Order: sequence, then structure tokens, then C-alpha cells
Amino acid sequence: MTTEMMKADAAGDVLAERRGHSGLITLNRPKALNALSLPMVRELLAILRAWRDDPEVRVVAIRGTNKMGRPGTPESLFGGFCAGGDIRFFHQAALAGDAALDEFFTEEYTLNHLIQTYPKPYIAFMDGVVMGGGMGLSQGARVRIVTERTKMAMPETNIGLFPDVGGGYFLSRCPGHVGEYLALTGEVIGADEAIAYGLADVRLEAAALPALWAELGATPWTSAAEADQWIASKFIADSTRPACATGQIDAYFSLLRVKHIVDALEKAKDDRWAAKMAVVLRKRSPLMLHVTLEQIRRARGMTLADDLRMERDMVHLCFHLRLAAESETVEGIRALAVDKDYKPQWKPARIEDVKPGMADAFFVSPWTAEEHPLHDL
Repeated sequence: MTTEMMKADAAGDVLAERRGHSGLITLNRPKALNALSLPMVRELLAILRAWRDDPEVRVVAIRGTNKMGRPGTPESLFGGFCAGGDIRFFHQAALAGDAALDEFFTEEYTLNHLIQTYPKPYIAFMDGVVMGGGMGLSQGARVRIVTERTKMAMPETNIGLFPDVGGGYFLSRCPGHVGEYLALTGEVIGADEAIAYGLADVRLEAAALPALWAELGATPWTSAAEADQWIASKFIADSTRPACATGQIDAYFSLLRVKHIVDALEKAKDDRWAAKMAVVLRKRSPLMLHVTLEQIRRARGMTLADDLRMERDMVHLCFHLRLAAESETVEGIRALAVDKDYKPQWKPARIEDVKPGMADAFFVSPWTAEEHPLHDL
């Protein structure tokens, strides 16, 4: 069996390997929890497009490296998937007026769309941290594998952003009002919740992943359809989604406005979970909570492409609606990842201070339909 390395440099942030009829991708930036840079996004786009058009590639899989593993061991190549985008880069680029910031989001959302519409079986090994951009790399997969180590979240409201990378599309399709709950709070969930909420397909023990990865490279499929049949028999046939009780979540997160949600949570005196969620929401950007709630509810009736175009508008406005230093997102990243004082100065400061219509500006596209960066999706 021949092996072709598209990225021969072992120090590269993206490693792409051909084993037999499988294309195998490893995110290799473990010290940054495999956070995505613009060069990584561009390399992933190039790899996936090349393999899409290569009839000899029948199945594609993606995993992340683990900074805690012993180099050179199979275990070191699992345990951490992707913590999202490189938010320090977002902060620096926004303050510098660097055009690479807009390029990052246009190309990342193009990558998300490619994965969601990929014509060949695509398997995501969602072991360890799977957040933000990591969800964008995995939610379109034919099989989304989680383990006992999976820590999944869309935590963007914590930095004054919203759940992008198609988050409006896939969160809004969770059962009940789980989408609003996960989007607004940014709560971390594990494997069982991910499967129950429709954000993963199968749970495996982390110890089983190296052998499965090796099996992908050793199985001689004659076509992508045969690979799909193998996947269906190995994963899908035996997987049953557990019943998902969303009553407690729905009771609060189905309410019309952010203020209604928070008021109801705070009034539930005997509900510890509700009290905890109220405290969480009080820490988030009040403005971006309103933007996020509107995003999820609009996206529920949108196609994937339309949702990504809406999110491209929104993320541009997150950085450009106000001067960079005044941006909620720039301030949130400063407080969380740059200065690390964990004291963001949100504007408005309180949920009660967000006036009707303030969120509307984030849904007005700065481009005509023909000029939109994602017009060709």
C-alpha cells in the first residue's frame, strides 16, 4: 500500500496523508488546541477540493493532535480536535485594519459549506475539545464520532461574538429550543448530550480511535458508495439516538426575548440549574445575546448557504459596525485572551439597557447580493 503525503513537513499545522483510498487529515497545532489560522483554512480548502476531484479518494477523515500525548505514539494523535479560530489573530487584525481578517471569515465559511456538502464520506473524530471553528469542521460530517473526552461548545457569546461557522444552521436544528440554550450560554456538553442533541452520531472509547484510523487506511474500497455502505453498517445501523427531554430548557429558552429568558431563570428560586444559567447569561455581552437569539431564530427557516451568508454579514459588522476598539468582539477577546482580566466592558453593560432595534443593524448586509463574498455558495 502506498502512502502519499501532501504535506511532508511534520511540523506543519495541517498534515494530509493518502493511505490506500482514504484521505486522512490531522490538525497539528496542539499547543494552540489546533485553533485555526488563515493558512490552515486555506490548506484545508485546497486538500478537500483536491480529494473531492480525485476518483481514487473514496473516504476522508479528520482528527486533531493532543499536546499531552507522547510524541510518536498513536495516542498523541488524538485527544484534542479543534478549539476554534485563532482569536488572538482576530484581535490583532481588527486593531490593525488588516484585510486578512475579512479573508479569514470568507474562506472559513467557504470551507464550512464545502464540508457540509461534501460528495464523499467524511468522518470527524471529535475527541477532546470541539468548539467554535472545530464545530464548523465537523458538523457536516457523514459520521461525527465523540468519546468520553469530548468537550463540545459554541462559546462565542463569551467573547462578544455569536455562534458562527454555520452555527445558526446546525444549532437551530437541535431538538426543541436547545439551539437557543447552547448559543446563548456557550455551555460545554459531553458525548451523550451531543448525541441526544443531534450534534454527534456515535460514541466510541478514545482507546479505540487509533485502530479505527488505521482501519480506514487499510480498507480497499472500490468506490465512495462502497465506503458509504461500510460506514452505514459499522456506525449508523447500530446507533440509536436516545430520547431527548428538553422540557426544562424549552421552558426558558423558548421565551420571546433575552430579558424574558433571564427574568424567568432568575425567578426560578428552587431550580439550581436555572439560577446557574441566569448567572452565566449576566456575564455575556448583552448586545450579542440579543443578536445571537435573533440569529438562531432566523436561521431555523434558512438554507445552509443563506445562513452562512447571513453570518458573513454579521461577523463583518461585529468588527466594523463600531470602531475596532469599541467592538464588543474586540473587547471580549481582549478581556478573555489578551489582557486576561476577565472583566469585559460591555456596551450596553446590562441586558436591560439593550434598546429595541439595537440588534437589527447586524442583519443589514453591507453588500449587494452580487457583491457578497459568499454569493457563489
